[in-house]
Amino acid sequence: MQQFCSFVDVCYAHGGLFGVYEGNRKFTRYIRPASLISGSSANQALRFCDLTLQEAASAMDALSQETLSAPEALSPCLSGGAGKMSPTMGEADASSGSAAELLLRRLEAAGAHGEAGICSLEAATALGLEHQVLVGAVKSLQSLGEVIEAEQRTSKKWELTPEGQEIVQEGSHEVRVFNSIPSEGLVQSELMKLPSGKVGFSKAMSNKWIQLDKNSEGGPRIFRAVDSVEDSVREKLLQVQQGEADSLEEKDRNELKKRKLLAEVTLKSYWIKKGNAFSTSVAKQETDLTPEMIASGSWRDLNFKAYNFEALGIMPESGHLHPLLKVRSQFRQIFLEMGFTEMPTDNFIESSFWNFDALYVPQQHPARDQHDTFFIKDPAEAIEFPMDYLKRVKRVHSQGGYGSQGYKYDWKLEDARKNLLRTHTTASSARILYQLAQQEKFTPAKYFSIDRVFRNETLDATHLAEFHQIEGVVADYGLTLGDLMGVLKEFFTKLGITQLRFKPAYNPYTEPSMEVFSYHQGLKKWVEVGNSGVFRPELLLPMGLPDGVSVIAWGLSLERPTMIKYGINNIRELVGHKVNLQMVYNSPLCRLDA
Repeated sequence: MQQFCSFVDVCYAHGGLFGVYEGNRKFTRYIRPASLISGSSANQALRFCDLTLQEAASAMDALSQETLSAPEALSPCLSGGAGKMSPTMGEADASSGSAAELLLRRLEAAGAHGEAGICSLEAATALGLEHQVLVGAVKSLQSLGEVIEAEQRTSKKWELTPEGQEIVQEGSHEVRVFNSIPSEGLVQSELMKLPSGKVGFSKAMSNKWIQLDKNSEGGPRIFRAVDSVEDSVREKLLQVQQGEADSLEEKDRNELKKRKLLAEVTLKSYWIKKGNAFSTSVAKQETDLTPEMIASGSWRDLNFKAYNFEALGIMPESGHLHPLLKVRSQFRQIFLEMGFTEMPTDNFIESSFWNFDALYVPQQHPARDQHDTFFIKDPAEAIEFPMDYLKRVKRVHSQGGYGSQGYKYDWKLEDARKNLLRTHTTASSARILYQLAQQEKFTPAKYFSIDRVFRNETLDATHLAEFHQIEGVVADYGLTLGDLMGVLKEFFTKLGITQLRFKPAYNPYTEPSMEVFSYHQGLKKWVEVGNSGVFRPELLLPMGLPDGVSVIAWGLSLERPTMIKYGINNIRELVGHKVNLQMVYNSPLCRLDA
């Protein structure tokens, strides 16, 4: 059976080019057949209607040298009317040329019809290309000089969300709820099981379409309050779908937007015009100067593509540091610049003695409860202690000393021996201060540490059970609270955190004590970033430090300052299974300056 081509097959045209195609099979030969449109155009064109595809193609080839006499005569062949352009299947075929070539041909056709330029969105649709592909072609042509002129334009339009599209298909939630209620009513619990139950019930009640009888047998029952309803929500969404969003009142659009049925999207496009050096055929530009070109001298006759010094280029493959590690390295550098020495912090497991007792924390303190601390099951207890020092710690807890009356309780060695995951790196500070006290002659010192600590805390936007603590300690004669505040301001200024507040606080091992707060722009509130104070004599003198030596200390988490610097509102986006690896790849180098 012979396959015949129809009138539309033959005459489907664009810019004076006629083509023949069958379904998805495209014939990419185009002609300008004057014989089809001279005189009575429609009648002349009908000569092809009874030809087979092969015969039509041959006939059109025979006419391929003829020229189009009048663009207006295309009207019988075009669905859009006289002088109006329509896309052809061939133009959408990437095999007939690159996107840039297709764009240039369409721009030429637009000029032939008296149009000043074309919109990239409309051109992409007409050419059957993705808009981004066409944008790439525009930028490529711009790099060639004045071949084209392109002006970026921004417009906004309203679009339905997926939920809005669902409502157009199936009706609004409230109407679906109304239609699901039979004449005898429906138990509320059954209604709530429906996909639209909760939202639809609320909206239908506010519209007074339904009523609730709380005293019905079998539980609260819902009845219809009106005989019928109109789905105004669906009607409004249909208007948007049909491109008539501007006809809606602003309050209606805002209501649909509030219900997340409607979204305002921004469209970026280009208005493209011919440039001073416009041509439909653009010579290929060379991107590389090869040894062969130099040897033969052919480079003199070639057109080389200009270097784009603004281009970012391809990012080199490399490892990526997590933002926490970037900020950690900056913290460490700041401490070293301030003359601090890093102390060893490899004791994730500590005894209660070093974690609490050596720091003058009583054995009845709530922080030593299982609700706040992770205790170790195996090994459950520590064995080795500096016994002379342990006895002095026991005495100052139970009896007092060094001008203090102590806590006056029965101090127990078995409680001090319990192993735990350290709750703060101040335990490491206690160890290093004890070592400092054992030196023959006291030497002023400054120490710091950055390492993990563990607390049995409830997770929320600003708290973790495992986090990093930064510890700073300065030991010297005659240090005061003023010295502590001065060091803290210098330290946090180097971090780029200048909005600070100090609040009086209580710590068992420091007196006086202060909490340090910084303002978080993302959370719009003051966030605690550290704790500080002057170590008590009951902590220092049992170690063997000379009388008159004061130690100022402060600790802060690594996570919260990192959140402030990177504008992260939820700590679980920084640490844990919700971390976006793309954030790790793309996060810029951290600069802790104001």
